[in-house]
Amino acid sequence: MTESVRVTCGARLHLGFLDLNFGFGRRFGSIGLALDGPQTRIVLRRSARAEVRGPEGARAGRYLDTLAAALDLPRAHTLLIETAMPAHAGLGSGTQLALAVASALRRLHGLDPDLRSDAALLGRGTRSGVGIALFAQGGLAIDGGRGATESLPPLLARLDVPEDWRVLLLLDPARAGLSGAGERDAFAALPPMPAATAGELCRLALMGALPALVERDLAGFGGAVTRMQRALGDHFAPAQGGRFTSPRVAAALDRLAALGAHGLGQSSWGPSGFAFAPDADAASWLSARLAHAPDMPEVVICRARNHGAMLAPAEQ
Repeated sequence: MTESVRVTCGARLHLGFLDLNFGFGRRFGSIGLALDGPQTRIVLRRSARAEVRGPEGARAGRYLDTLAAALDLPRAHTLLIETAMPAHAGLGSGTQLALAVASALRRLHGLDPDLRSDAALLGRGTRSGVGIALFAQGGLAIDGGRGATESLPPLLARLDVPEDWRVLLLLDPARAGLSGAGERDAFAALPPMPAATAGELCRLALMGALPALVERDLAGFGGAVTRMQRALGDHFAPAQGGRFTSPRVAAALDRLAALGAHGLGQSSWGPSGFAFAPDADAASWLSARLAHAPDMPEVVICRARNHGAMLAPAEQ
């Protein structure tokens, strides 16, 4: 009998929605990429009583209680959150934490994985489905948005990302992206995106970013992502106070663009920003140039994660 399970998962970049016009019968559609950090790592153990410890413990405990009740499982577990990625930073922390808890609970009790059902039960994937796909498989993913049914967005494509590429992740802990009721209100207040803009986003993804990724063409991939991000940032500007949520991140992205970085933008509602470099040396050089400038955000150099979350027995 399994007594304890450790789950480790990484952040995700939300590179953008594909259709905010909604005139074609589907809503949203999105493209995203899995990172190897920042990470969320949890341990779930059988226990005589219920106990939750660590950062994001209240939210993780709610996920655990909800799923245990739905699956008719014991409520008595010890849940330890060893590390948690920043919340409300645009990195998918809520979905990754929810699926980590769900995966650990199912593995602990010998149940088959069912990420999509668990995500729906825990209120994840209401707009974007890439966080679920990236938890499962890593890499880069595109979902097809929500149709007339209430089912989660279907996964349309999943590709590996070159191992040598690096992502400069720009963090601004002083800011927080929209979430919850604020996010719902923002979407309700924004006008529909012009059909021509939505069409251009779909074209940039299908005929720009995806083929460039397959051909390991960072300039082509980054150019498509940057153009998508500009259009999306302008659309969301009334809700987030500009093209980017964080002025510090915006200044860093301007500097990185001048230095030749590729694929610049903001993940989801931010405040986290990102830029791509062809390899570790280039990423380190770009990071050092930012360090010499005043009032820059925190920079974390990451690589893409081409595998799903890791589950293993935890040491006692």
